Amino acid sequence: MRKVGRPEAIVRPKAGERAFDVERIAPDPRLAEFVDYHWLVRWRVTEHRQQVVPQPRVHLAGEHGRLLVHGVSREPFFRTLTGTGHVLGAAFHPGGFRAVLRSSVASIAGTVRPGLDLLGRDDRPAAERIAASEASEPMVRAVEDYLLSLSPEPDPTGRGVTDLVGEVQRRSGIVRAEQLARHAGLTLRSLQRLFSEYVGVGPKWVIQRSRILDATAAAHSGEAVDWAALADRLGFSDQAHLTRVFTQVVGTPPAMYQRDPGTT
Repeated sequence: MRKVGRPEAIVRPKAGERAFDVERIAPDPRLAEFVDYHWLVRWRVTEHRQQVVPQPRVHLAGEHGRLLVHGVSREPFFRTLTGTGHVLGAAFHPGGFRAVLRSSVASIAGTVRPGLDLLGRDDRPAAERIAASEASEPMVRAVEDYLLSLSPEPDPTGRGVTDLVGEVQRRSGIVRAEQLARHAGLTLRSLQRLFSEYVGVGPKWVIQRSRILDATAAAHSGEAVDWAALADRLGFSDQAHLTRVFTQVVGTPPAMYQRDPGTT
């Protein structure tokens, strides 16, 4: 089974496992160019506050009676879960949402908007189908019916952008936007415009966020980590630089985060 998403984006995963379950579901082949996977979160708790590290991808989530489009956010993402419930969402490929939006994805960065407002088609019937179901299949069918009704068209440029972001994730040695531009055969300025149009954020942010997720994966491994050596390998100027950026994103210095009983 192919790896989907980056599970290391779930902050303090051990604590999360006690509060909720996550199921990741492959999309309909007709949507596979645009949607990477669907995610279904179910919980039964008194109260649990969960943090997730935002990634360079748009999400369409059925919650609060609507299908909400979550643009890429640079800010930490928190959600408080109470009682019993579920949320079903579609996680788009990094270059996949522009075919649905049909305009620059940068225009929705940092925003959360209902599908009707943004995409011109009423999202409430699909959201009601998701809320009324307990099984994953009808929930997924509801969001996919909605997306197919928007008739997104294949976009080779979007596929190319998704491949570039995938290259960043696969190769931890890519630590600067200039490296990615050379790999793509583009000027840095052209790469920046391309990412703004298709991903919603610039390549520098995408690269640094991927390297921070590499660091959270190391923390989640439960193995001893030489943070200074890891900082050097991930392209940070020194351990203090990694610690500063990691703390901005996760909220805790990496060594302290790894020792947290909710982490490993």
